[in-house]
Amino acid sequence: MSSAAPAPRTTPGPAAAAPAAPDLVAALRGAGLDDVDDSPLARALYSSDASLYRVPPQVVVRPRHRDELLGALSVARETGVPLTMRGAGTSIAGNAVGPGIVVDTAKYLNRVLAVDPESRTAVVEPGTAHAVLQRAAAPHGLRFGPDPSTHPRCTIGGMIGNNACGSRALGYGRTADNVTAMDVAFGTGEVWTGGTGAGADALAGIVDASLGHVRTSFGRFTRQVSGYSLEHLLPENGRDLAKFLVGSEGTLGVVLGATVRLVDDRVTRRLLVFGYASMTEAADAVPALLRAAGASTDAAGGRSTADHGLTACEGLDARIVDLVRAGGSHVPDLPRGGGWLFVEFTDPSLESALVAASDALGHRLVTDDAQAAALWRIREDGAGLAARSLERRALSGWEDAAVPPEKLGTWLREFDSLLEAHDLHGVPYGHFGDGCVHVRIDFDFSDRDTDPAAGPRRFREFLLDCATTLGKHGGSLSGEHGDGRARSELLPLMYDAESLRLFGAVKHALDPENVLNPGVLVDPAPLDADLRPARPVHAPRPLLRFVHDGGSMGEAVHRCTGVGKCVAPDSKGGVMCPSWQATRDEKDSTRGRSRVLQEALDGTLVHGLSDPAVGEALDLCLACKGCASDCPTGVDMATYKSEALHQRYDGEGATERRPMSHLTLGRLPLWSRLVAPVAGLANASLKVGPLAKVAKKVAGVDQRRSIPSFATTTVRAGERRGPRAADARVPDVWVWADSFTDHFQTGSAHAAIAVLEAAGLRVKVIDERACCGLTWITTGQLTTAQRIIASTVETLERYVSSGVPVVALEPSCLATLRSDAVELTDDPRAETVAAGVLSFAELVGRLEADGRDLGLPDLTGVQVVAQPHCHHHAIIGWRRDRALLERLGAEVTQVSGCCGLAGNFGMEEGHYEVSVAVAETNLLPAVRSHPEAVVLADGMSCKVQLDDLADVRALHLAELLASRLPSRTAADGVAR
Repeated sequence: MSSAAPAPRTTPGPAAAAPAAPDLVAALRGAGLDDVDDSPLARALYSSDASLYRVPPQVVVRPRHRDELLGALSVARETGVPLTMRGAGTSIAGNAVGPGIVVDTAKYLNRVLAVDPESRTAVVEPGTAHAVLQRAAAPHGLRFGPDPSTHPRCTIGGMIGNNACGSRALGYGRTADNVTAMDVAFGTGEVWTGGTGAGADALAGIVDASLGHVRTSFGRFTRQVSGYSLEHLLPENGRDLAKFLVGSEGTLGVVLGATVRLVDDRVTRRLLVFGYASMTEAADAVPALLRAAGASTDAAGGRSTADHGLTACEGLDARIVDLVRAGGSHVPDLPRGGGWLFVEFTDPSLESALVAASDALGHRLVTDDAQAAALWRIREDGAGLAARSLERRALSGWEDAAVPPEKLGTWLREFDSLLEAHDLHGVPYGHFGDGCVHVRIDFDFSDRDTDPAAGPRRFREFLLDCATTLGKHGGSLSGEHGDGRARSELLPLMYDAESLRLFGAVKHALDPENVLNPGVLVDPAPLDADLRPARPVHAPRPLLRFVHDGGSMGEAVHRCTGVGKCVAPDSKGGVMCPSWQATRDEKDSTRGRSRVLQEALDGTLVHGLSDPAVGEALDLCLACKGCASDCPTGVDMATYKSEALHQRYDGEGATERRPMSHLTLGRLPLWSRLVAPVAGLANASLKVGPLAKVAKKVAGVDQRRSIPSFATTTVRAGERRGPRAADARVPDVWVWADSFTDHFQTGSAHAAIAVLEAAGLRVKVIDERACCGLTWITTGQLTTAQRIIASTVETLERYVSSGVPVVALEPSCLATLRSDAVELTDDPRAETVAAGVLSFAELVGRLEADGRDLGLPDLTGVQVVAQPHCHHHAIIGWRRDRALLERLGAEVTQVSGCCGLAGNFGMEEGHYEVSVAVAETNLLPAVRSHPEAVVLADGMSCKVQLDDLADVRALHLAELLASRLPSRTAADGVAR
């Protein structure tokens, strides 16, 4: 029975924390902490997690070892300043933000200290990433069982904080079921490493005084995560204090380290996908599927894995899959339906029983590992994808409620009714086998500028109604994310007065001064206080159109919800975020930059886009556009950086002068065109040491960089003098010689022409000048870029509309036509050009689809190490290129991540070290480990980087094919 509902709040909640007083910073440093940061930049970076809440801290500390962690706690206790632990910053309930000291353990306390294959345990530091632990356990055939969707970046300490579960908790249990020991410092200062102690004894006394109540009120089903899990302190459950502390959300102690259980990973997992008319029908099928597999729970609410073969039973809404397809990504075949259950099992004998019990519209057994992995990636990206799946931006808030699985269908129907009653929409998905439903909801804060209190009021009313209805089903407000700021105030609607009294007694026993994560669980903060979406946005009038965000830069930067895919230690086939991969600093992540931009537009710590904090956050952004495709919420930091630079240097009231590199590298096509008549002389001059040194200094180029040679004969000039100039016939293919291809990488164009002419096609080069304006865009010179792109669109549209295919050779320029052109001009012809200019692989596909036999060479036995240009990966997609290479017989190793040069970025003074570090993340190790391979790189940046750092001449796809033509003389000038 629950107690009375919380009274509506009429006050906005506590004001934002002031900057740290000098004595607090001094005290922290005096306690031995070295990395102490109270700058506006750091406070902005850590003012939010993945929740809706904005709570700027006074100071951020990043302890390097256990003693520093204890030092931070000691200072917090002495000064009374609150202390909040932060893992990967992916908390969706607001449990990782706080107004005092925020402690980031992921930066340094991130090691796996030991793996014991015999006992199947591992000892980890609190900031150890889940993926790092998995890599350490894998050589022993082991894994850590729970795997939240944030598993590539979430930390074990963070998982301990909120009792994270993930998709495979059905088979392997929650984090609480997989922690065997813990070192923790309580709020009293006591360090507990197991056994008895003052804190342990106090908790035993509290529980023993209410044994009957604890036995009947806690541990009722596996996903009863809300509140404190007192069932673990029962004598029959061994008074397991370590398990009890899991899920306490940093309110009782600071985790210093943990010993976790590992499970056998040498099993074959099979995936059955069942289709249903809707998610409610999918939910209805869950109990029968669980019965068919024999799933059950143990007496303490943990999952028993010995009596069934299911490892996962996940729900996925069709709207999420539709969004993936709309973005151009491949989705493996799925049974018909409006929603699906992904049922993973290890016992092959279960297949027929599961199919028989499913009552599905159709099913598919996914036997291909790559397809299964693709489907699981879609499910893992559910939070970010769901945020983009509705007309209005969908948000967290009511995120992971859970009910006993047999009540799931009923709860979902009532939840749908609640959404309708409040004129809201949501996209459900999640851990249906455990009765846990994730959902992103389009909460309405649209009147924040005129009535800032209205949105929070509606938010509160909806959450109160949901919590009241959930209580009727015996559900849990949280099924794995914890209560945090979003749900702690609602605990009286789930628990009765005696349970709440017990929570208070536990808090008083271990943290009597309320230093640890105040406002969470006990004496909660108002759930509608400190909501970032309720804050008015003061965005400048942008030059870019922000076509996907209603013309608003404010809406664009708020796409970031903090899920943190950009801070995964391994990009695994993606690009995002190369600068973070190199520095591991939050400010150098897509999320960090988004937080700073959000703060610049609607916060108080960063004052507009010209604030130095914005410049510092954006400085190491490579404008690679990796986030445009890899970020589940569709953040495009390259575009935001361009607009921010434009506002800083050319916006209303701007007075700051541009750096020299903007005027040189940022206008490279202009200078290369002017140099073209004397390219030979320019090249010779730049080979003279003193002249080259002066030229680099003037241009803002790092002295360690080489300067690419100008083409002595441009592609277009060569064509005017060549034999094709006299041919007046309409060609079969037009070649667009972009500025980089025309003035630097002419071999790509010559090779493409050679391959196409060898197939009997007539090929001509477009003679008019048509620059995409990329270098102006990346340096924020948008007024000029707008003029350039308008002219180019007008030029290219005539060729595209003629019906003759137009091919582009430089991927960054093609990507600019497809993404940036429509941001710079509302000319409808920009859409025509974006759709009509093709990459070389796309052209091959188009011609072959039209019945052309191109006679492409056999690449059997050719090893290829391919570095897709970041813009190619993000905007064009490299899947066709890979498929073409493999169809021709090549053995392809595709390099993840960015090359590190990224146009002007890696050339500029101040960026060299990071540029090299990015290259060392993936590219250079791949090249070194395949010394006999052909290195493929279509982009000029990638080629320059490889030449500079590895002394490797990389080939364009067209150059590789031309070099293997039967008559090599046809590919004159192409390296073999």
